[in-house]
Amino acid sequence: MVSSSVLGFPRIGANREVKKAVEAYWAGKLSAEDLVKAASDVKKSSWTSLKERGVDLIPSGEFSLYDHVLDHSAAFNAIPKRYQGLGLSALDVFFAMGRGRQAGGVDVPACEMKKWFDSNYHFVVPELSEETDFKLLYNKVLAEYKEAKEAGVVTRPVVLGPVSYLILAKAAKEASATFQPISLLPKILPVYKQLLSELKAAGVESVQIDEPILVLDKGAELDKQYAFAYAELVPVAPKIMLTTYFNRLDSNISFIAKLPVAGLHIDLVRAPQQLGEVIAAIKSTPIVLSLGVVSGRNIWKADFAAAIKFAQTAIAALGADRVIVATSSSLLHTPVTLASEKKLTEQQRDWFSFALEKASEVATIAAVLSGSQDPKVSAALEANKVSIAKRRQFESTSDDAVRKRVAAITPDMYDRKSPFATRKEVQAKHLNLPKFPTTTIGSFPQTKEIRTARAKLGKGEISEAEYDEFIKKEIEMVVKFQEKVGLDLLVHGEPERNDMVQYFGEQLNGFVFTQNAWVQSYGSRYVRPPIIVSDVSRPKPMTVKWSSYAQSVSTKPMKGMLSGPVTILNWSFPRDDVPRKLQSQQLALALRDEVIDLEKAGISAIQVDEPAIREGLPLRRSDWDEYLEWAVDTFKLSTAGVTDATQTHSHFCYSDFGDIFPSIQRLDADVISIEFSKSDMKLLHTFKQYGYSNQIGPGVYDIHSPRVPSEQEIIDRLKTTLAIIPDHLMFINPDCGLKTRGWKETEASLANLVAAARWARANA
Repeated sequence: MVSSSVLGFPRIGANREVKKAVEAYWAGKLSAEDLVKAASDVKKSSWTSLKERGVDLIPSGEFSLYDHVLDHSAAFNAIPKRYQGLGLSALDVFFAMGRGRQAGGVDVPACEMKKWFDSNYHFVVPELSEETDFKLLYNKVLAEYKEAKEAGVVTRPVVLGPVSYLILAKAAKEASATFQPISLLPKILPVYKQLLSELKAAGVESVQIDEPILVLDKGAELDKQYAFAYAELVPVAPKIMLTTYFNRLDSNISFIAKLPVAGLHIDLVRAPQQLGEVIAAIKSTPIVLSLGVVSGRNIWKADFAAAIKFAQTAIAALGADRVIVATSSSLLHTPVTLASEKKLTEQQRDWFSFALEKASEVATIAAVLSGSQDPKVSAALEANKVSIAKRRQFESTSDDAVRKRVAAITPDMYDRKSPFATRKEVQAKHLNLPKFPTTTIGSFPQTKEIRTARAKLGKGEISEAEYDEFIKKEIEMVVKFQEKVGLDLLVHGEPERNDMVQYFGEQLNGFVFTQNAWVQSYGSRYVRPPIIVSDVSRPKPMTVKWSSYAQSVSTKPMKGMLSGPVTILNWSFPRDDVPRKLQSQQLALALRDEVIDLEKAGISAIQVDEPAIREGLPLRRSDWDEYLEWAVDTFKLSTAGVTDATQTHSHFCYSDFGDIFPSIQRLDADVISIEFSKSDMKLLHTFKQYGYSNQIGPGVYDIHSPRVPSEQEIIDRLKTTLAIIPDHLMFINPDCGLKTRGWKETEASLANLVAAARWARANA
């Protein structure tokens, strides 16, 4: 009999209950007890819903109030010294590590965040050193297993594996120069053994241990560490399902097959080609194979026929009892349920499947493979066949004008008219910016009043004209504030934008939008990704109206703000019937028109943000070149249509750029702004190694934390930066946009930033 499995579930609640509770707790409006109660209600609802849909192996332990990696660090006592001895509760230490804290005499910055592999989810990076004293402060996984059991649901606990956890970590400041976190494997294994043995003693039959590092090239260097770790863990643990996702195992399967684990999960949505090699490697072993045939990363309905074919191949080789049908990864990356969507057309609803619907899919596929005679299963199979056929028919249509325009792209469309050195001189005269020009990344606080006005417009309670007048007042207020505080290159503040991708998708042909399809990005920050369903084009200008208005109320230069083609693609749910390159080219041509129109409207600086360009990098190095070529080319296609006098900017955040630095240089943006503060300025070493010929704005303070950096703190960062980056290439700006911040902290932080810039002009 074939079992069904879900690897993880969204933590946010069907109505964003967790976000509301967490933010209420931060605001002092909800007690810790009530926060725990709200979280418990969401967990129980998720477990019960999965059980009702017939899922056999239901996950527990992966829920988090902020981030699952941060949970792991907190539970294992991997708590940096700066968060210890502050008189805070364990919960407040946890949140301080995630978002910083500046209250009650405590002033600590947040830990570094990074993207979770090639997703838009951010995890909190563990900080480790030789002094790290691992111990199990509390067994969160066991507690949630018992919590689910009390609710009448038997679950399979989920644990982040020891090797992946250590590889994802970084060396703390106090670590020696040669320290590598993986060297702590012998120290951390006893804690894992305690955790797992406690699970076994509680009656847990099997445990899912996530080792996503195994899909990376570096996994091949860790065969000895894996052999050592799992030889230690298997004897004391429940049956271990070693879980990988997001890519293929390649040669790593040769040593994985020798591990004494009970099962192995592979992602067949992202890497279907690996099935044959994996089957061949484990066939002579007792390892059970879990097949990720329902996407944990996208929202398209699964093709049952294709999934069943994969499973039948595995069953023929291994037998039904050694095959599990599963989601490809955790459903963390998908919205909770399609049932919340009331405005999609009947045709659109028939295309999609969110987390709860995907749970039904894996259960149905497993039932079919197990020979179920249930009429409901037969009906679901037939309905899926009809649905997929209709979608394929829709996908076969295309916009000929868009396709012809892509086909007509010529090499000269990728390049600016003159090299950077020439452009820089022209722009210096045109913009007349001072040395160390100050600017922001684009957005300013999205206040309750802004959100209320947007909601009223959506409900028809105010007219379009009334809404426009409100937005104009907000823009003028933001512009006057920037003038008052002393910023040099201004922005309009983006009060009209709900999200940096959704806003553009709503104005482009080819997108579909949801009401409640929220997905966690980090902490309490959720996004509602648009869905690309057909060829993309721009029917009319998208931002010119508001940027032009902002410029009309100031004599200082105004920066137009756009999201780049790769970021719009990566932060949407993309089509799965055409290549990503084609989708990015279509987006680039739409943005190229917008950039040219902004220039015609008198906007002399235009920022096209690409924070997702590193995120989208394939996980295997052999796949990099093809991606980087089209990703960089589509950015250049977006920006290269303007004259030398127009200064192009781009922004990147929370990424390791060392491996792709030549591609960052090839973007040829006049100015790039990069997150520096949370990464301890380590990107400076990359710039020192490679050099960078164009202008750069290293982020001087972390906007994802509510704490206000002092003027001296920013000056100290500038001193470090100026030791590497020439002063004539330097901009000064925050790490990222200010949308999620409050006005009080924004005003104080930017005042300190401008004061630090004055210091730099006087002393550098």
